[in-house]
Amino acid sequence: MTDSIMSKAATMEIPINSNGDTGTLPEDDSLEQAAKLQWSLDEKDLQQVMVSGPNLNETSIVSGGYGGAAEGIIPTSSIKGSNMHHSSSSSSMMAEEATRGVAVEKLETVKKWGLNTYKCTKQMISERFGRGSRTVDLELEAQIEVLRDTKRKYENVLRLARALTNHFYNMVQTQHALGDTFADLSQKSPELRDEFGYNAETQKLLCKNGETLLGAVNFFVSSINTLVNKTMEDTLMTIKMYESARLEFDAYRSDLEELSLGPRDAVAMARIEAAQQQYQVQKDKYERLRSDVIIKLKFLEENKVKVMHKQLLLFHNAISAYFAGNQEQLEQTLKQFNIKLRPPGADKPSWLEEQ
Repeated sequence: MTDSIMSKAATMEIPINSNGDTGTLPEDDSLEQAAKLQWSLDEKDLQQVMVSGPNLNETSIVSGGYGGAAEGIIPTSSIKGSNMHHSSSSSSMMAEEATRGVAVEKLETVKKWGLNTYKCTKQMISERFGRGSRTVDLELEAQIEVLRDTKRKYENVLRLARALTNHFYNMVQTQHALGDTFADLSQKSPELRDEFGYNAETQKLLCKNGETLLGAVNFFVSSINTLVNKTMEDTLMTIKMYESARLEFDAYRSDLEELSLGPRDAVAMARIEAAQQQYQVQKDKYERLRSDVIIKLKFLEENKVKVMHKQLLLFHNAISAYFAGNQEQLEQTLKQFNIKLRPPGADKPSWLEEQ
């Protein structure tokens, strides 16, 4: 309203008398009041701006001239925020869709895992209480049981061989110390120099042969350890996977048999078809792992015979040569099996390794 009044006042012509004085119009009073009102409003707006600052969100751009119609006013807030709002909304929607996809995938994985665990647990409990049937391969299970029994016996051999190595190492260290003591006493006891001297030489010879025998026994222990804790253990890990696959196969087989005995409506037929697919997947997995176990058992038996033949021959020849006092045969045994003795102090790291 004030804009229209000021527009009218600005465009109104002011008459002038012949002597140069302005004339008096009937609308002068109303125009003067309108000007005062506008001035007071402008002062209030100026005070508000000085106190609170300009509100840029409410700033308007007038498309027309002074005193134009209100339809030409365009809020700057709509120009400033339209593009930003569009880009931020699209990026947020993409992020939400990606997050939702990951969540759905995880939920589906957990659902499948839970269903599989439930079926396998049900099958295991049924087998334990004699209510469910299980797939049995008598020949393969007998071979697996023989392997487990063999592993237990070889672990006992390994334990005893390590104990023998520790005891024999302590004996060699004692012989070495005793030889040094005899040699020292032979220098300080002139009346018993010869007796202490040849005892010192004997202990040193026994110590040298003992270190040679320790090299052979350590090689024997290392080979048995590799056979038991690596080769046999790898085969047993495949056997565990095979047994797990067998349990899953029987669980899905039992599930399919239960569904086959039920009704034959559309929903049931869809479930039977899905169960048939899962059964075929588990059957393929079971047969593949069964084949892997058979192959590994075969190669393990061949490897075990070859390794133990060599190691038992080494152990026998080394022990016999040592206790027979045949130093030449003992050294020849180590050469035959390509065993190299570590020089004294080889267990200690070099100064470069310590840095």
